[in-house]
Amino acid sequence: MNKQIRIVSLLSAMLVFALLANLTYINIAREEALEADPNNRRAREAEYDIHRGQILAGPVVIAESVAKDPDPNDPLKYQRVYIDGPMYAHITGFYSQTYGSTGLEHSYNSYLVGTSASQWMQRTVDTLSGKSLQGASVVTSIDPVLQQSAWDALQGYTGAIVAMDPHTGAILAFVSTPSYDPNQLASHDIDVEQEYWVSNDHGNSPAMHDRASREFAHPGSTFKLVVAASALESGLTPDTMVDTPSRVLYPGSTTYLYNSSNCGNTQVTLTRALQLSCNTAFANLGRGLGPTALQTQAEKFGFNDTLLPELGGVASQFPQDLDDAFIMQASIGQYDVQATPLQMAVVASSFLNGGRQPDPYLVQEVRAPDLSVLYEHQVKTTPVVSPATAASMKEMMIGVVTNGTAQGAKIAGARVGGKTGTAETDPSSPTLAWFVSFIEDPDVVVVVFLERNDSTSADLWGGGDAAPLAKKVLQATR
Repeated sequence: MNKQIRIVSLLSAMLVFALLANLTYINIAREEALEADPNNRRAREAEYDIHRGQILAGPVVIAESVAKDPDPNDPLKYQRVYIDGPMYAHITGFYSQTYGSTGLEHSYNSYLVGTSASQWMQRTVDTLSGKSLQGASVVTSIDPVLQQSAWDALQGYTGAIVAMDPHTGAILAFVSTPSYDPNQLASHDIDVEQEYWVSNDHGNSPAMHDRASREFAHPGSTFKLVVAASALESGLTPDTMVDTPSRVLYPGSTTYLYNSSNCGNTQVTLTRALQLSCNTAFANLGRGLGPTALQTQAEKFGFNDTLLPELGGVASQFPQDLDDAFIMQASIGQYDVQATPLQMAVVASSFLNGGRQPDPYLVQEVRAPDLSVLYEHQVKTTPVVSPATAASMKEMMIGVVTNGTAQGAKIAGARVGGKTGTAETDPSSPTLAWFVSFIEDPDVVVVVFLERNDSTSADLWGGGDAAPLAKKVLQATR
């Protein structure tokens, strides 16, 4: 009998130990994940009793929680407020009691409500001293002046503008239009939230699409930057002569590819081919380099890999197993080549950074209520082309502005480089407009992407439509 009692006692002790271990695991290892789960409405409502931290663009507050007057019909203590909400909406995201959170409100939620692992000591001290829990502040790399300039430039357009520091990867401007007002989704009036949500097609309206990092499109002739860099890496020079026939026949097809500008139907230097954006020259270059070399170079630049995970950035795409006809189409930014504006900003940045590509980031640091730094971004760069190739590409892009298709982007007294792009989704659809650009001293990369809307013409052009918008942002850096 005593033996049986001992066995039962041992089993009971083991079960108690297992239960305690599981509770400890849930409270320590899974606490952040469970609290961040968008389906956990109970945790979300409890967070409204916490003074949620601010989100800042440099020194400027763009999201904060404000204490409310007591209201028996609204027991929530704080109201989330977005300053210039639509201009920053695709950065901050929204924080809603009904629809959860997006953007930095979601990815940095544990810091903002004070429940991150690095804040456990402060939580303990506040609990023992009877203080209310207070969240940390998230400081972004956004420059408010450039953000305002990009926002103003895009009014009336559907598209995106990204500005970046090419040496650190700091995102200085990040705008997508049309936009939405996150204040409407942060309302404590559920009817207001629901009405706004429904009016935005249950979160699927164009206004809520992040075109800067979460949607991609054919990059058109801006992809010639990747092809040119690959050609230089293979041994060509900016002065290498390349063929510029007026048309080339796609292999195994009766379809011809034509130039969209007068490239002379002869030979020009690689530099001049980029200035004139000669389709036939780059299609033949891509075919000569081969799909493996182009895919390798594209992937070094970040294609087929995600960028900016804090905003859920998607991977730009370069296809595999291309035959000669498809590699020719891919070399002018068509076929299945897809890129985000952020991706093209990263490509251009490597040319200004000596061939080292910066890892783009949006959050500079996270500060506790006592201003101590809980997190600080560490700059990371990766070699993608040689310094010689980077220097050549930079000068070739400057040539596109001084003597090529982007002369409308010239700024007196400044060295400006760029590459225009006009892309088709299919022959019967309106074109898309791109402009990848930079300015020196201070070095800033600016990428503009535009697509048709009801107020624009059927066709948009890189040089005529996108470049003037980039110029406005580039001038704001002076």
